[in-house]
Amino acid sequence: MSDLLILGAHGQVGRAVTELAQHRGLPHRALRRADCDITDQAALQAHIQPGCFVINCAAYTAVDRAETDIGEAYRVNAVAPEHIATTCAKVGAPLIHLSTDYVFDGAGSRPAKEDDVPRPLSVYGRSKLAGEIAVRMGTRAHVILRTSWVFSPHGTNFVRTIRRIAGERAALRVVDDQIGGPTAASDIAAAALTIIDAAATPGFAQWGTYHFSGAPAVSWHDFARAVLADGKAEVTATTTAEYAAPARRPMSSVLDCNRLRRVFGIAQPDWRPALEEVLRQLG
Repeated sequence: MSDLLILGAHGQVGRAVTELAQHRGLPHRALRRADCDITDQAALQAHIQPGCFVINCAAYTAVDRAETDIGEAYRVNAVAPEHIATTCAKVGAPLIHLSTDYVFDGAGSRPAKEDDVPRPLSVYGRSKLAGEIAVRMGTRAHVILRTSWVFSPHGTNFVRTIRRIAGERAALRVVDDQIGGPTAASDIAAAALTIIDAAATPGFAQWGTYHFSGAPAVSWHDFARAVLADGKAEVTATTTAEYAAPARRPMSSVLDCNRLRRVFGIAQPDWRPALEEVLRQLG
C-alpha cells in the first residue's frame, strides 16, 4: 500500500483507521484539525502528495445544530471535500470519502441502493450530498462510502450518549420508529483499508459509490436496549413525532450493501460483537 493520508484523524472513524494502520504497520500520516484546515486548499496541497492514498474522515456531524449552523456545516461537508477532491486529482492521489445514510429520506420499503435518488431531509444531509457531488466532479479516482449510525469508544455517538444519560436517569425514552444499521468505526476502518488494497492494484477501475453498514437492522430503541443490557436504566419507546428533534431524520436508514460485497468481497458485519467490545472498552 502507498502512503495513507488520513484527514479528520480526531474523529471516530479517523481514529479507528489510524489505530488499524498502526496495528498493521502501514505507512500513514494522520492529520487532526489542528494539523490541517481541510477547508483551506493551500493547506491541503502541502499534505496531499503524489503516491499517497487519501481517506477523508472529517465531517460536521452535529445533525440538529446544523439546522442553524448552516454555513459551517456546508464549509466542512461540501466545500472541504471539493478542495480535497480537486487537489487529489491534480497530483493523482486516489480518494476515499465517507458519507451518510442521511442523504436519503428513508421513505422506501426496501434498503437504499447506491443509485437511488437522494432526498435529504436535513441541512446535515443536504451538506453531505453536496460533498458527494463535489467529490464526483472533482476527481475520477474516488470511492464514496456511505455508512450509518456510527459508534465507537470515542467521540460523540449514540452508545456513549445513552450510557451517559443512563448514569443520570433511572429511565429514558428512545424512538422506535426509525430503523437502521449500527456500524462500528472499527468495521468501517477495516472496510476502508480493504478498499484501498484493491484500489492500489494496477488497472483498478471500480471507482464510485458504495454502501457499508452493520446488520441486522434495528430501531434506535432496540439499539439502546442492547447498549443498556446490563439494566442500568429502563428504556421505553417513543415516536419521532413525540421526540420532536430540530432536524428531520430518515425513518429508514437501512442500506443495501450488496455492491460492496460483489466488488470488494466485504460482507456486512454483525454490529453486536463490536458493541460488546466497545462496551468492554468503556468499562
